[in-house]
Amino acid sequence: MKALILAAGIGSRLGLEDIPKPMYNINGKPILEHNILLLQQHGINDICITLHHRKEAIEKYFDDGKKWNVKISYSFEKELLGTSGALRYAKWFLTNEPFLVVYGDNYTNINLTEMMNFHMKTKPIATIAMFDPDVSVNCQIAGGKINLDQNNNLLSFIEGKENNNGGYKGYVNAGIYVLEKEILNFIPEGVSDFGKNIFPELLKKEIPMKGYITKSYVIAIDTKEALEIANKVAKEGVKTP
Repeated sequence: MKALILAAGIGSRLGLEDIPKPMYNINGKPILEHNILLLQQHGINDICITLHHRKEAIEKYFDDGKKWNVKISYSFEKELLGTSGALRYAKWFLTNEPFLVVYGDNYTNINLTEMMNFHMKTKPIATIAMFDPDVSVNCQIAGGKINLDQNNNLLSFIEGKENNNGGYKGYVNAGIYVLEKEILNFIPEGVSDFGKNIFPELLKKEIPMKGYITKSYVIAIDTKEALEIANKVAKEGVKTP
């Protein structure tokens, strides 16, 4: 299985615009390196990284990936294309097999092998990693809220600030997906986002998607406070369930 890591973001909210957000340091390593090591740990060795802001910093550090026993390709976006737009732009990297999409500025120890096996049992067009915010104390993401049925099929997906309307409750999108190549048929050229555009549209079309619930830590590094939490979690050595 291949993996696309989304690493084109700027991260202005952290006040560290001189380096790409996925290169912020957690316990001695860039976030992006932690993600590459996680993929390698679970047998995923063919990786493409999307680039935009300060791309040379990432290319210089990781080169072709041999240091980590992986093969790394790069997809440079002249203009930011969004999470799903980036996938569409990098379609040359994909085969007909299922693949992973990982948000490169998230710090996590999710069990990718378990998630991939979960996906392969039924092969929905998308399996979305998610967590219960009332249970997972080490999960810090202000992401889309998701409701599931008893068989883990997606019933609803509300992205961003909209999920606060009416005190909406649900699982939180962890920013890790196992996808079938068929999903490219629903992603237009140009700018688009999985949470705002693609997943809601698939629900409208009644195309099955699954939710994989994780109890692993998932921390979006989009504030200095989140960076501090991630460093604390890393130093405490929280183990993968």
